[in-house]
Amino acid sequence: MRIIFAQVTIAALLAGTVSAQLYPGQSNLNHTCQIQKPLLSCPSSDPSKVDSCCVETLGGLVLSTQFWQTFTGGESQGQLLPKDTFTLHGLWPDFCNGSYTQYCDLTRQYDPIPSPSTTNGLPNGSFVPAYNGSNIGTFLEPFGRYDLLEYMNTYWIAQNQDNPGFWGHEFSKHATCFSTFNVPCYGPQYRQHEDVVDFFETTVKYYKRFPTFKWLEEAAIMPSNKTGYSYTAIRDALFQKHGGVPFIGCSGPRYNGTAAGKGSLDNGYTALSEVWYYEYVYGRPQEMNTVPTSASPTYLTNCAKAPGAVMYYQRTNGSEKVPAVPF
Repeated sequence: MRIIFAQVTIAALLAGTVSAQLYPGQSNLNHTCQIQKPLLSCPSSDPSKVDSCCVETLGGLVLSTQFWQTFTGGESQGQLLPKDTFTLHGLWPDFCNGSYTQYCDLTRQYDPIPSPSTTNGLPNGSFVPAYNGSNIGTFLEPFGRYDLLEYMNTYWIAQNQDNPGFWGHEFSKHATCFSTFNVPCYGPQYRQHEDVVDFFETTVKYYKRFPTFKWLEEAAIMPSNKTGYSYTAIRDALFQKHGGVPFIGCSGPRYNGTAAGKGSLDNGYTALSEVWYYEYVYGRPQEMNTVPTSASPTYLTNCAKAPGAVMYYQRTNGSEKVPAVPF
């Protein structure tokens, strides 16, 4: 769970709002992005001076995030992991300084299990009500995007939750905090949930650019229940392919709580579980005109640093399948 850092300027803007939106509004421009020179998302731009539908003015540091899970908890219902592939977690907008906000527009709240339960994760934040309507996957059907829905059901897999509930969480918590996915950006011909389809399609496009499993495999790093790997080996393999140092997340026991690490000062976690790729964006994130960058030097990993301390565990028997839909 990431820690949210409040910004004074955002807090000041919030004080005058009544629509439960953290984002202070759209630029007073016509949003004709095709005729505008794309601006880089970081350093951040003042939305009073640029078109916030054409350049990301709220979350200029874009993170494409992936999971390595060994089970889903929904195997009995056919919820299986794609073989030899990290699964999609989401697409997140961080501020250029690495802090972030969440649940920025409660009028587009489709998360059945909000986490956290307030917009800032604190008791003084706006309460995020649980969504109990039609699952967000049905929003794609009027657009005929059954292909996208099939891909999401193959690679965007939840753990201990149904997939549509997880997608609703990712949209409501993160997509509503991009300036370029805000509803006014779609103009007078906007169709209900067009922003949802656009976000899901964009998130999938970023995911496809980062074949983490293949990149690690090419560096002779493969899932194993016996062989451990060094954090630096994993980091270097992914940096070589992406061009930025990603955040590499681990879970499981701390190294100094294991037999191998007893007495060590290394208290990092030991089970590889997640990778976050960081990028700046020219223009809208939807166009994917990006510049790779690295995670913050103060938050590169929570994994153990000792040689061979990170386990990249094999999937649980019966928890994965060969995907019928190509990566």
